[in-house]
Amino acid sequence: MTTAQTTLRDDVKLVGTGLHSGRPVHLTVRPAPSGHGIVFDRIDLDGDSRIKAVYDAVDDTRLCTRIANSSGATVSTIEHLMAAFAGCGIHNALVELDGPEVPILDGSSAKFVRAFLAAGVVELDAPLKVLRILKPVRFEKGDVWAELTPGNELSIDFAIDFEDAAIGSQSLHQNMANGAFVRELSDCRTFCRRADIEFMRANGLALGGGLENAIVVDGPTVLNPEGFRRSDECVRHKMLDALGDLYLAGAPILGAYRSEKGGHATTNLLLRQLFATPDAWELVDCPAGFAHLLPGADITARDLRAVG
Repeated sequence: MTTAQTTLRDDVKLVGTGLHSGRPVHLTVRPAPSGHGIVFDRIDLDGDSRIKAVYDAVDDTRLCTRIANSSGATVSTIEHLMAAFAGCGIHNALVELDGPEVPILDGSSAKFVRAFLAAGVVELDAPLKVLRILKPVRFEKGDVWAELTPGNELSIDFAIDFEDAAIGSQSLHQNMANGAFVRELSDCRTFCRRADIEFMRANGLALGGGLENAIVVDGPTVLNPEGFRRSDECVRHKMLDALGDLYLAGAPILGAYRSEKGGHATTNLLLRQLFATPDAWELVDCPAGFAHLLPGADITARDLRAVG
């Protein structure tokens, strides 16, 4: 027996502000058939408006993950939504939006997760393919690196090191099975320095960014009145981003991901290196016995209550 692909039971509708434009974005996530994958549709555009969420559609990773199609349609800031798809075990969906970026919401995946689990996830009549890592693959540039190594489930091991004392050095290892993403990572927000916000706004970026959708630090000080949701929220958010960017492989990964000081670019370049190394991976039907090891499997009401 094999594990089945899934999709949402019902539509999910959300409205929020675009991080960079500062404008409202209406987003609808619709159920999709088996083999569809995750596809974005810019309904505000004429012509070729659909973009498949895969690693080689990524065309910009400077401030977020952006994908594009051959006609020039783009969607940016997809990583938190992609992490929610991966962490909730959703393999097929059509994402309709009326702007060039996914709404930032609170800067985490929590609102996506709650909406997905409220709508329900259903199995489809088709086997799920998983990407099994067969040998180590590593991308490295200076002191920044990321690697994938063989493993029977997806685990993420991440380390960060920032000069700002409010963040400092943080590291964490997390197995992604048994609702771990929903419980441990999904409510962890993006973060930045006050100086970065000021620089981006001066250059017409992050116009929708603020304390309501990001942790902002200034040296030893956290400017958000509520402080951190978790003492190591920053490294946990980096792991959230990594899960979303890894889901652009087009299938759940069975293997161990490790990174130090990595980001969107590092993970995408690692995936490109992986797929350029044919003997480092295989795409296989997921045996039923492995189903509980996948992100999104065995999520309980207790896991959902942990989401902020």
